[in-house]
Amino acid sequence: MKGKLLLAGAMCVAMYAMPAYAKDSKDVTIVLSENVDMLDPCMSTRSNIGRVILENISETLTELDVRGDKGVMPRLAKSWEEVNDTTWRFHLREGVKFSDGSAFDAQDVKHSFERTFSDKNSCEVSRYFGGIKVTPKIIDEHTIDFTTDPAQPILPLMMSLLTIVPSDTPMEFTRNPVGTGPYKLTEWKPGQQIVLTRRDDYWGKKPAVEQATYVSREDSTVRAAMVAKGEADIAPLIAMQDATDPKMDIAYPNSETFYLRIDNAMAPLNDKRVREALNLAVDRDAFIGTLLPKGVQKATAIVPPTTLGWNPDIKVPAYDPDKAKKLLAEAKADGVPVDTQITLVGRTDNFPNVTEVLEALRAMYEDVGLNVKLKMYEVAEFENNYSKPYPENRGPQLVAAQHDNGRGDPVFSMYFKYDSKGRQSGISDPHVDDLIARATAATGDERKKLWSELFAYLHDDVVADVLLFHMVGFARVNPRIDFTPTIATNSQLQLSEIGFK
Repeated sequence: MKGKLLLAGAMCVAMYAMPAYAKDSKDVTIVLSENVDMLDPCMSTRSNIGRVILENISETLTELDVRGDKGVMPRLAKSWEEVNDTTWRFHLREGVKFSDGSAFDAQDVKHSFERTFSDKNSCEVSRYFGGIKVTPKIIDEHTIDFTTDPAQPILPLMMSLLTIVPSDTPMEFTRNPVGTGPYKLTEWKPGQQIVLTRRDDYWGKKPAVEQATYVSREDSTVRAAMVAKGEADIAPLIAMQDATDPKMDIAYPNSETFYLRIDNAMAPLNDKRVREALNLAVDRDAFIGTLLPKGVQKATAIVPPTTLGWNPDIKVPAYDPDKAKKLLAEAKADGVPVDTQITLVGRTDNFPNVTEVLEALRAMYEDVGLNVKLKMYEVAEFENNYSKPYPENRGPQLVAAQHDNGRGDPVFSMYFKYDSKGRQSGISDPHVDDLIARATAATGDERKKLWSELFAYLHDDVVADVLLFHMVGFARVNPRIDFTPTIATNSQLQLSEIGFK
């Protein structure tokens, strides 16, 4: 069987064969696991888009240092300070130009923020500011204030998500992104390739990579083989079983948490006993070292353990199918329609072996008597089930997803994942809403305490999700390339961090 798989992979590589680069070439090819369906800067927090556009074409005011301990670093803002408890002032770089030749100033920042929250699009970046009213005010050409309600003590960190576009960019989604970054979009053939070319007039340090071509291949074996043959330089995500060459393959702890969002509003999922059964039915240990790498960690929160407020007292649910069956029987005796078909919704190529993982989960649920069917979607269609407004007449759903939060604070997760008005929330709980609001505005030990309390309440009292694993990624890097993946590689890949040996 293994030989057949390798043969199939080799045949696929031949079908997609590309000329190998000369050793002294400063061009790179990056092979992604998913097609890029859009390139709007305000969608750059979606991983398949962010790997191409974030800090390459479109830059942010600030940037989080993921390779060191510098914390929040300047990008398009050279400095910032608190004016008062609710207002932050950002001082912008001068002499910066967009790729269309227009000058960057405070009006562009104001427009970018307003565009992100416009009802004429559905920008993903806006979800990270959920529950917060933010008002930008231009002070002068290179100074802008942001006033928040409630107060936001970590606003400079939050601004590392806001991509800046020219003030004449339409509110509607664009297919031709213009940014201040070191690269510009020179070709996009949807479903085939994207080409970024280095700008000669970039304001910052000139990167080594002159041109980057992005292609996508669903098969991990194909991606790994392309790098091995010199037909590609970086595959930022390959499957564990394809990471067989220590000279090229690098494991890295990404910031993704894999979980199943439970639709708490729909029977039978609106019964806590059913939600508990969903957790007890999963043999988490069976996945580790088989379909998933040994380095994954069992999750008790939607954010990784390095996040502020992490609660070590929360316990991973035990694998107990007999107790799960008992809880379902009790619920059924009380009139809960536990036999109702539940749809397990997945995203193709979300991570290596995702379909096999979801098939195994479905089987575990059937073993305890639940009626579960699996439905896989491409990324664009998956978003229709993942974000509000959810499909009408959808029936009860478990949405299998990964959530990326490597920024150290739960504020980037909790509102849009759990608040009653959150765009990807499966619950509606006034106590959750109150805890999120208070923690978001708090500082110091109080902020840490409130987040910790919220994690425990969601896990133990609400049973909001089936929390599964904090994930590990594998990248394959051509030996001619000097590049080391980080916790950010899952969601962005800065070309300026690539060198040549």
